[in-house]
Amino acid sequence: MNRELKRVSIVVMLMFIALLSSTSIVQAFEAESLNADPRNTRTLYDSYSVERGAILVDGDPIAQSVPADDNFKYLRTYANGPLYASVTGFIPINGAPTGLEFALNSELTGTSNSQFFDKISDIVTGATPKGAAVEITIDPVAQQAAWDALGDQTGSVVVTEPATGRILAMVSKPSYDPNRLTVHDNAAVTEAYDALVNDAGDPLIDRAINSLNPPGSVFKLVVTTAALESGDFTPDSTFPNLQTYIAPGTTSEIENSGGNTCGGGDTVTLATALRLSCNVPFAELGVQLGDAAILETAKKFGFNSEFQIPMDVTASIYPEGGLDDAFTAQTAFGQYEVQATPLQMAMVSGAIANKGVVMQPNVVEEILAPNLSSISAFEPQEFGRVMSAETAATLTEMMVNGVQTGAASNARIDGVNVAGKTGTAQNGSTDPYTLWFTGFAPAEDPDYAISVLVEDGGGMGQTGFGNLLAAPIAQQVLEAVLNK
Repeated sequence: MNRELKRVSIVVMLMFIALLSSTSIVQAFEAESLNADPRNTRTLYDSYSVERGAILVDGDPIAQSVPADDNFKYLRTYANGPLYASVTGFIPINGAPTGLEFALNSELTGTSNSQFFDKISDIVTGATPKGAAVEITIDPVAQQAAWDALGDQTGSVVVTEPATGRILAMVSKPSYDPNRLTVHDNAAVTEAYDALVNDAGDPLIDRAINSLNPPGSVFKLVVTTAALESGDFTPDSTFPNLQTYIAPGTTSEIENSGGNTCGGGDTVTLATALRLSCNVPFAELGVQLGDAAILETAKKFGFNSEFQIPMDVTASIYPEGGLDDAFTAQTAFGQYEVQATPLQMAMVSGAIANKGVVMQPNVVEEILAPNLSSISAFEPQEFGRVMSAETAATLTEMMVNGVQTGAASNARIDGVNVAGKTGTAQNGSTDPYTLWFTGFAPAEDPDYAISVLVEDGGGMGQTGFGNLLAAPIAQQVLEAVLNK
């Protein structure tokens, strides 16, 4: 009898230990991921029972919770909502949050693992629960300048700090007012959300980090990096200066913009080809380099990698699996299946500006407890080195020449050396072009890297081009931040 009791006691004890272990794991280690799960509606409703932490720009709230006179204790409000919507996102009463509201939901509601003891303290002391505030890296001058410069265009502007990876501006247009999606009226929220979903301009898409477009000629910076780093090419390397180039194994003709040769002479240098943004010599270069070298360099810049800033960034794409020479010739000037986000192209310019090192992009400066003590603070992190400092210096000089006397001339700023590259990418035989600019300034000691995306041809179909529409936007933004 005693033996059987002992066995039962052991089984009960093991079951108790298993139960205690599982609940401890859930509460201590899985609480944050469970709270962040968009299917967890209890967390959503609980988030309205505490004062959600503010999202701050330069110390001023751009998202905050205010007392509400209804079943919900607080109403989430957004100052200058459309300007910052691509960063803040929104938190509705009948759906999943987006943007920073989703990515940092645990911190903003005070339920993250790092705030566990603060939550216990509130329970013991009877203090009113309150979430952490989030100071973000956005510079209000840069954000406003990017918003104003982009105007009514469909597209995006991203500004970064090359040495750290801080995102200083992140604008996406068309935008929306998140205040319309956070009112405590299910019918009103549903109506506003459905209108945005059905809007032909797709305002809910964050074009800065989640919209992929062919990069066109701005991708020539990646290919030039691969060429210079190979040791087989210099800026003075020459290529046959052809009016048209037949890709190997095809009858398809590749032409420069306008259908002319790349300047005069029987040959053209790599430096001239980049300065004038000529497709034919880059197609020739791509075939000589080979697909593997371009893919390796693109991946070093961040292509084919996913980033969290902490919002999820759609991975930019350079096709893997091995391309033949015909397709490689097209990727060498940013076509075929190459796709990029504006953030990715800012990372390309930022790496050149940062002497060859790609930094991890980030939009969070610091997370602050309700008593304003720091829970966590931004620390720059390297993604990796993509090129030598010498190659970066050479590329910088080539990009400066592109702005001073080349295809990116509309980015010039009096008294400042701007390094830049434009792009005009095809989307099919009849679709409007995608227009780009990416670069940095001042070229000698860069403070700002920038990328500009203009979709739908800027309203000009296939007659618009990067230097006409994207470069002036970059010029206006860079001038504003350099003069602040």
